[in-house]
Amino acid sequence: MSSQKLSDPVVRQSIDTIRLLSADMVEKANSGHPGTPMEAAPIAYLLYLRHLRHNPANPDWAGRDRFVLSCGHASSLIYSMLHLTGYDLSLADLKNFRQFGSKTAGHPEFGHVPGVETTTGPLGQGVAVAVGMAMGSQYLSQQVDAELFDYRTWVICSDGDLMEGVSAEAGSLAGHLQLGHLNYIYLDNKITIEGDTGLAFTEDVGARYLAYGWHVERVDGENLAEIDAAMERAKNDPRPTLIIARTHIGMGAPNKQDTAGAHGAPLGTDELALTKQAYGRDPQESFVIAAEVAENMGSCLARGAELEQQWQQLFEKKKSTPQVISWLAASNGELPAGWESALPVFSAADGAKATRQASGAAINSLAEKLPFLIGGSADLAPSNNTEIKGAGSWLPGQSARNIHYGIREHAMGSIMNGLCHTPGLIPFAGTFFVFADYMRPAVRMAALMGLAPIYVMTHDSIGLGEDGPTHQPVEHLASLRAMPNLTVIRPGDANETSEAWKAAIMNRQGPTMLVLSRQGLPTLDRNQFGAAAGVQKGGYVLSPETGELQLILLASGSEVQHAIAAQKTLQADGVGTRVVSMPCWELFEAQDAAYREEVLPAACSKRVSMEAGSRFGWERYVGLGGQAIGMDEFGASAPAGELMQHFGFTAENMVAVAKQLLG
Repeated sequence: MSSQKLSDPVVRQSIDTIRLLSADMVEKANSGHPGTPMEAAPIAYLLYLRHLRHNPANPDWAGRDRFVLSCGHASSLIYSMLHLTGYDLSLADLKNFRQFGSKTAGHPEFGHVPGVETTTGPLGQGVAVAVGMAMGSQYLSQQVDAELFDYRTWVICSDGDLMEGVSAEAGSLAGHLQLGHLNYIYLDNKITIEGDTGLAFTEDVGARYLAYGWHVERVDGENLAEIDAAMERAKNDPRPTLIIARTHIGMGAPNKQDTAGAHGAPLGTDELALTKQAYGRDPQESFVIAAEVAENMGSCLARGAELEQQWQQLFEKKKSTPQVISWLAASNGELPAGWESALPVFSAADGAKATRQASGAAINSLAEKLPFLIGGSADLAPSNNTEIKGAGSWLPGQSARNIHYGIREHAMGSIMNGLCHTPGLIPFAGTFFVFADYMRPAVRMAALMGLAPIYVMTHDSIGLGEDGPTHQPVEHLASLRAMPNLTVIRPGDANETSEAWKAAIMNRQGPTMLVLSRQGLPTLDRNQFGAAAGVQKGGYVLSPETGELQLILLASGSEVQHAIAAQKTLQADGVGTRVVSMPCWELFEAQDAAYREEVLPAACSKRVSMEAGSRFGWERYVGLGGQAIGMDEFGASAPAGELMQHFGFTAENMVAVAKQLLG
């Protein structure tokens, strides 16, 4: 902690500069949210200068504390702090706020500017991601080294963050797990866009978090001594901490303080001028940083260098321990030599095997080679087959490789993003595919940030049977394939599932979703059919035609078997028929045009696809001359075999459609 006295005049001068710099950014852009940065300035000041362990000259050193601005609409606050404390963010960048190509986007974006630990904007995501970051800290502390990885995760959050349901799920789990290195600072300003929070939000937030098992503090958001002391107590409490700061949105704006008018729009020329007058500044000047303020805020550079040097000295003493050696390799993205050889290979003699079962075998084989592969499930591990055998359970105060998320899919997705921000970790988690919708905001954020969680989605179609249409995901494949930078893989048998896991582990540029069956699928004899390694290219010729190519049958997942059976019938009738397995559109589209033409030659326009989901999107592969067999309605409650027969997912129907197409 800094030894600077809080009564020093430069402290208040610095806080006021943060407020006005943030308001100037919004005013110049004529877009943004000035009120929250203005109210949060004292908290941000104390955090960056006294409590946050960080080094502006090297924002990514592993021992640093993490800071999440969960209320991402207040982005001008974090940009002001980054510039003033010495990060690589210029005053010109601040003046270019919210403009095309700028580092200073409307909401903080991970990877666009140093010092932004995670992308925030959708309210609630930041507080939930922070739980994952705190879990990552606990894991590395307990499994690698307690001194090297005792870092904390600090969060500034708003009413909106704590109203969103994901925050309740995440807060509940954080309290249960006793994540003592997690600290929220809640800006209790009583204002939302529509007006006073009393319109819709009158609960006792502190009581709620006490019930979750958190340590709760209440402070005056303008009282520096109170805030400072509460932050210090937070660092010494074994529970996660919620500091409720009574703040005033638009602090210092004579006509807009404590009103919704300070929330989502610039203060306006006149009001900003009056605000500057109230703070004793020249209303005609903008983006002013006094020399004494620059010197004071810039002290973070020297403090940060000293903190990092202390950590590096500790690291030098410990870097030869087996645990640190293993972590360092993983954090550098290195995979152990021959890790792929651990993946199971299945024989046709194994008989029918659900791809969720094959996935479980792959997970446990990989876990032996990849020590930082950790996973869990939303209370569905026995169904998802996501348990790492013998690896123990993550329990209160004690981390392990198996995470029990409870029935909290929304938070699970966000927490995985936080775990992905932890160097070295490869997190996976499972639920039923239909509940991907509960996770969608977090999946989208992972894709946007280029994080690489692995989603194990089982019970992938109407083939789950009796649970009925509420649990049968008919539209999910189509909707998730529409998401940029998300790799969706639906393997057709056990060996394709092993290859899907290989693809997921190798994909470190975005999330991968494995879509797996509940029901058993035949294990294909790879001496007879194309190698399952074709999964790495997204689509491949599983069974070539005999004679002249006249027809192409395409399928994914549980429908591949029907395409193979249909081919046998059609070729017996003299129709040269090719079967193409298409487990992953994204990987297929990443191949060059020559390969795609080799698999799907343009000269063969007669094509039939089959997938037990929405047919939306398949037209890109079957074309105008082809036909897609899929679902145009919700499913029903009945045994899986009856449903597949009723909705036409059979070899016989594929043959009938193909013959009609051929005329």
